[in-house]
Amino acid sequence: MLDKPNRFSKYAPGEGTLTLVIAAFIGLSAGLANIMFRTVVDFFHHAVFEGGLVAMWGEEGLAIFQSGESFLFPELGFKVLLLPLIPIFGMILLIPLSYFFPGQVNGYGFTKFLRKVNLEGGRIKFRNIFLKTISTSLTIGTGGSAGVEGPIAMVGGAVGSQVGQFFRVSGDRMKVYIAAGCAGGIGAMFNAPMTGVFFASEIVLLGTYQMSSFSALVVSSALATVVSRAYYGETPAFPIPDYNIVNPLVEIPLYVGLGIIIGIVAVMHIRLFYRLRDKFDIMPVHPFIKPLIGAFIIGMVGILFPQVMGDGYFYIEQVLNDRGVLWVMFVLIFLKMAMTGVTLGSGGAGGVFAPALFIGAMVGGVYGAFFHMLMPDQVAGSGAFAAVGIGAFLGATTHSPLTAIFLLFEMTGNYKIIVPVMLASIIGTVVAKHLNHDSIDTVDFSREGIDIQEGRETSVMRSLKVGLAMQEDVAFISERANVNQLLKIFSMASDSFYFPVLAESGDKAGQMVGIISLQDVKSIIHDEELRLCATVGNICTRNVVVLTPDDSFYDAMTMFVKKGIEEIPVVESQENHWVVGMLKRTDVLTAYNREVLKRGISEKTASIPLT
Repeated sequence: MLDKPNRFSKYAPGEGTLTLVIAAFIGLSAGLANIMFRTVVDFFHHAVFEGGLVAMWGEEGLAIFQSGESFLFPELGFKVLLLPLIPIFGMILLIPLSYFFPGQVNGYGFTKFLRKVNLEGGRIKFRNIFLKTISTSLTIGTGGSAGVEGPIAMVGGAVGSQVGQFFRVSGDRMKVYIAAGCAGGIGAMFNAPMTGVFFASEIVLLGTYQMSSFSALVVSSALATVVSRAYYGETPAFPIPDYNIVNPLVEIPLYVGLGIIIGIVAVMHIRLFYRLRDKFDIMPVHPFIKPLIGAFIIGMVGILFPQVMGDGYFYIEQVLNDRGVLWVMFVLIFLKMAMTGVTLGSGGAGGVFAPALFIGAMVGGVYGAFFHMLMPDQVAGSGAFAAVGIGAFLGATTHSPLTAIFLLFEMTGNYKIIVPVMLASIIGTVVAKHLNHDSIDTVDFSREGIDIQEGRETSVMRSLKVGLAMQEDVAFISERANVNQLLKIFSMASDSFYFPVLAESGDKAGQMVGIISLQDVKSIIHDEELRLCATVGNICTRNVVVLTPDDSFYDAMTMFVKKGIEEIPVVESQENHWVVGMLKRTDVLTAYNREVLKRGISEKTASIPLT
């Protein structure tokens, strides 16, 4: 007997509706996580950093530091040399976390996060929420040059991953939930919901999103922002003054020029960041000592330029209000680049979002101040160019111009800024991509030969080599053999109908000069005279596609599809066609499936915790 349909089944939510409901929960949770995150960061900043300054310098010394005017520091005398003790103390507190959770605390973790989301299934442990919160708070709260935005995105993403694991969703749906959490975290942090949406779309999902996932991002980011506004009010991360254009005919071309400069400086920043990290990687000292060295360097630089310590938002506000000093802003461009690389390269925790905003503000401030001095009646003050520089530099370093454009628009609420920031952001991103293929988040992937944009399956295919699947037991045939001899070989072969043809004499003797298949002899198979007279060399295919053992599965499958063949000879090198094996399409697929299964098992049983 057939079961009667449930009369209420038609009222059950569809898959799309359920996704939005879950996204709403993720957004609310991400908003609460953002409050917790910011509270912990503020606690360490006030208790350790400001408390330490008061203990060393007194209230007057704290006021001097907070002014950002480093030329006043000599009034403190030798006490000023105590400043490095505060970031060093923060890194000392980081050591227990580094010891008990190796690989999950130190350095710039957003690249590892993208790997988990896009290549490794997105399973992130719950404890990462607390690890990222505490480690980032210790680094930034005690003066390290880094940002909280990347870590809060990872915290939100971890919330989304936990929800996905609870519902046992597929890999694609897991990515959507993680991205929804990231959108909520960024939206709540900046009080800018659309910025959160495009951050998750462009950076976390790598621009490969559909309308269903986009809707989930919107719902999550909106509700996380509502939670944040209910607690903190509608104040953005840092207020941007009213933006005005004095003379569009003069200033618009200047913003185009700013975009070009931004693109060049962004590439400099990316390269310096990874060069400093590489230097710390090879430094012959214990890993626990490296963050202390980095903290000491930052503290010493902070004696003369306190603006480089922490996220630098207080000085960004000064620059946006036309209170930046030209030479100081110029020096801070390069010092902030270096100190960010030192902080995260040595093992401090944090992100690169805030440093990018800071550097962009300094570049724009210097650029605007210079042209304002030349044409004071035709060009706005340096603050206007600094505001555009914030968005343009962020877009150029992360290759996410839409995120930058919406960030500036939502933080200003001013339509006048749209055209300048669009021009500068797009041009800056194009220039940066032209000079350097990678964004600041994808350098490690390129070093491993992985194109993160291609997804997990293609990345696995690119990581596997032909030598893993080729058959080394190969039957050869001489180019002087007749077709009857070839037919005997075909009749004895159990599963192969492609044979390398070898040269008998000359410089190429013993090397492959062609390939023979059953298809090649079908036209003469019923002609006895031709079968006796024709040689394999006469009828074989001379223009042969070959692979080497170091070629990837991706290259092999591309060739199989393009040429419509089932077997390809594997040779020693493209120059020397000494045959070392044969590769079949079916062998590639079998080896690929075996590797995917092995990696899946490893992810579940590995003793190293997921980051």
